[in-house]
Amino acid sequence: MTTPFYVPPEQLVKDRADFAKKGVSRGRPIVVMVLDVGILLIGENSSPSLRKIGEVYDRIAFAGVGRFNEFEILRVAGIRFADLKGYSYSRGDVTGKGLANAYSQTLGQIFSHEVKPYEVDILVAELGTDIASDKLFRVQFDGTLRDAQSFAVLGAGEESISETLRETLRSDMSVTEAAQLAITTITEAEGHDIDASAWETGFLDRSMTRRTFTRLTADQLGLTADS
Repeated sequence: MTTPFYVPPEQLVKDRADFAKKGVSRGRPIVVMVLDVGILLIGENSSPSLRKIGEVYDRIAFAGVGRFNEFEILRVAGIRFADLKGYSYSRGDVTGKGLANAYSQTLGQIFSHEVKPYEVDILVAELGTDIASDKLFRVQFDGTLRDAQSFAVLGAGEESISETLRETLRSDMSVTEAAQLAITTITEAEGHDIDASAWETGFLDRSMTRRTFTRLTADQLGLTADS
């Protein structure tokens, strides 16, 4: 009988993590900011139809970087999870934490048991009644779940973008001011000009009731075609 090839568990986990990190690091950055007026999600995305930012439920938004087909599977599954729970119980029972926990369990299971882990990093943003009750939950490729305060950054250039935002972001900024800050910071981290049409945005508007997710146009953000 042939002896099975043995790989130490520590090495197997490290190899899987390194593989997934490489895929995530190639993703264009997304910045999520908590403001007095709501939660802004913005990132570079040259595709007008393959969205990286989207609505999940009334006051919950999703953002993902990495392999599109993989985080799209998670986004759609999250919508179905939220719809089923809201229909079975009540809309108020659908929370960002519950959704993030489900994502964490799914990604953890895939990382531990599948041959290839998902190359994704995702974030669940939940808008509260005030800024103190806003929630940001980040779920990594291995199922690691952690919350964030005031802002979060996904994808390439995370460290440099986070350092800049930590020093300059204010909760009392307008949506336009916050977007301009994110655009400037991401552009500097990427090291090249980004066309105005290549920015994808999502905004959870605190002034709205029930469904709060909207998309902001270049005009609303004060961008021009050559900016």
